[in-house]
Amino acid sequence: MGKVKEFMKKKDIEISLKRYGIDALGAMAQGLFCSLLIGTIIDTVGQQFGISFLTQPVGEKLQYTVGGLAKAMSGPAMAVAIGYALKCPPLVLFSLITAGFASNALGGAGGPLAVLFVAIIAAECGKAISKETKIDILVTPLVTISVGVFLSWLIAPTLGMAAMWTGDLIKWATVQQPFVMGIVVSVVIGVALTLPISSAAICAALGLTGLAGGAAVAGCSAQMIGFAVISFKENKWGGLVSQGIGTSMLQMPNIIKNPRIWIAPTLASAITGPIATCIFKMEMNGPAIDAGMGTCGLCGQLGVLQGWMDSSRSITGFDVAGLILISLILPAILSLIIHTGVKKLGWVKDGDLKLG
Repeated sequence: MGKVKEFMKKKDIEISLKRYGIDALGAMAQGLFCSLLIGTIIDTVGQQFGISFLTQPVGEKLQYTVGGLAKAMSGPAMAVAIGYALKCPPLVLFSLITAGFASNALGGAGGPLAVLFVAIIAAECGKAISKETKIDILVTPLVTISVGVFLSWLIAPTLGMAAMWTGDLIKWATVQQPFVMGIVVSVVIGVALTLPISSAAICAALGLTGLAGGAAVAGCSAQMIGFAVISFKENKWGGLVSQGIGTSMLQMPNIIKNPRIWIAPTLASAITGPIATCIFKMEMNGPAIDAGMGTCGLCGQLGVLQGWMDSSRSITGFDVAGLILISLILPAILSLIIHTGVKKLGWVKDGDLKLG
């Protein structure tokens, strides 16, 4: 057992929740952002502004747009991002391109979840064999790709189906009980966005769209806008921008010191979630990853817009007002009111939200 531990330490193989549940999952979201999400943004801009270069296929033989090419690489991008987070050596990292493509393709709608599992196992197997033979340039890619493709064939369809069923169940429950599920989805996904895990990757893995996706957008927006507004006194305009269109995860060190600073944004998400599902019936039918992005780069709002455009539905003033209220105005007002009450109770004091 001691030799095994020594070998794993030498190979930097760490079996832990942090390594796989935080580092790998967070990196997977970055891979998704650099492929699926950015591709969707490019396509949306091209369609919205009628830019022919962005809406027409690239080349005579390719049937992909510029954004389509980026989206087609989501599997490899996720796998390589995961491998980078797991500190894979170059040959393993490059070999994960094939593993990511295979697992995402065979995982279907739940491909991101399949990529997460397959890429982690293939990466660790590749790391274990790396530089252990004199023909490393052949053995390491062979082992990494073989493990990745075999696991993709073996478990990717099942994992993809499980993720799809789970996502469908959440979406069905949200339609049946929009008030209760509006609260649950909004709070849970919003909290995940602020924690050092990836709400975007969770939404992508579960295919969280529709009414549930709208609740997720509400929850994430409440966290980001909420923290940005209630910490304005301490962090000024820089903090407003970095949290409002960046990430509320910046507040995690302060949350650890005083968890009560989390009350206002979380309660705000519990209010805006059911308002989104019950009153405005706001659906997020763009890429599922957008549901977990909130106001980060306005991706959540772009996702809602993309869904409206794809469905060719007529966009009403009520729809636009709902999106603005849920994403920006209500989170700011509610968080300020609740935070004022929390401060009067003495649970939070000036300086508790100061970013380092």
